[in-house]
Amino acid sequence: NCIVCWFTLKMARERSPALWLHPQTNVTHKMPVCHRILLLLWLLHFSSVHSDITDGNAEHLKREHSLIKPYQGVGTSPSSQWDFWGSTLVTSQYVRLTPDERSKQGSIWNTVPCYLKDWEMHVQFKIHGSGKKNLHGDGFAIWYTKDRLHTGTVFGSSANFLGLAMFIDTYPNDEAPDRSFPYISAMVNNGSLPYDHGKDGRSTELGGCSVEVRNKDHDTYLAIRYSKGRLTIMIDVDDRNDWKECIDFGGVRLPTGYYFGASAATGDLSDNHDIISMKMYQLMVEHTPEEDNQDWTKIEPSVSLLKSPKDNIDDPTGNFRSTPLTGWKVFLLLLCALLGIVVCAVVGAVVFQKRQERNKRFY
Repeated sequence: NCIVCWFTLKMARERSPALWLHPQTNVTHKMPVCHRILLLLWLLHFSSVHSDITDGNAEHLKREHSLIKPYQGVGTSPSSQWDFWGSTLVTSQYVRLTPDERSKQGSIWNTVPCYLKDWEMHVQFKIHGSGKKNLHGDGFAIWYTKDRLHTGTVFGSSANFLGLAMFIDTYPNDEAPDRSFPYISAMVNNGSLPYDHGKDGRSTELGGCSVEVRNKDHDTYLAIRYSKGRLTIMIDVDDRNDWKECIDFGGVRLPTGYYFGASAATGDLSDNHDIISMKMYQLMVEHTPEEDNQDWTKIEPSVSLLKSPKDNIDDPTGNFRSTPLTGWKVFLLLLCALLGIVVCAVVGAVVFQKRQERNKRFY
């Protein structure tokens, strides 16, 4: 009991410091211990869910890496922080990477290299056009790469890149029946493996999810978080102000000093690919002295895989099959453990009482 209580309270304290107020200001200090533990388990669940994605604290917003209306600092002047190429059109309301026309490519890139070790990028986007189901394309990508403004065949950018790429692919080139489109995937590359556009990047993806994002009447968002070697991609596309996990993968190593960007392309089919905003937040994370002393600019992009990326195959519903413990699962696991300990304690008390009564008969 003591070990489980101590572990539960320790986790709650780490995740929710606000719960640990001075006893005179904390309404929980007069509660029974069991009630306090259940309350902390409940709060632990919510704090674990809501701590996955930053609340958008303006103090941690890095404006030099953010693209925000009315898009000041976008252009080709030496003082510009964002540069664009191809069919990209910058207006006061959106940055259109491609219009709803055939054979267009466009991109926009941050000119300032990012030296943050832990970060989170929020992207508000809109994909819309006149094409009907499966008659639109091709999609867009968010990049964190060593080189910028390198054109190519992968959503308007280079296939042999160094760094991280996140793809929103709206057209199935492979036409395999086991996944639906649009499809979000991620890839880490050291330049040795090209993204296979003909196979929709299946052989090199870390994971992915199917999500309907076209022609929405409301805002659509995605968030990319990199912290302590873990890459997490969340989406909010249902107008519920609720993040849903798409990809969560550990063992990811990314260097600092790379560039953020976005690119899109159309082929025989087309869509409008609009970026409304890209907001970069610095995550305040402690690192070991060894990590702080390391030259992060010399890190090679890599992933410590327990299995080949080829095994990252979806089920027919479009869900990535290898999913981590969610907040609800952690809560239920801890609750079951607590209930099991309570049951064992009750059974032990009954057995002890019966032994005491049996011993009294001998006196």
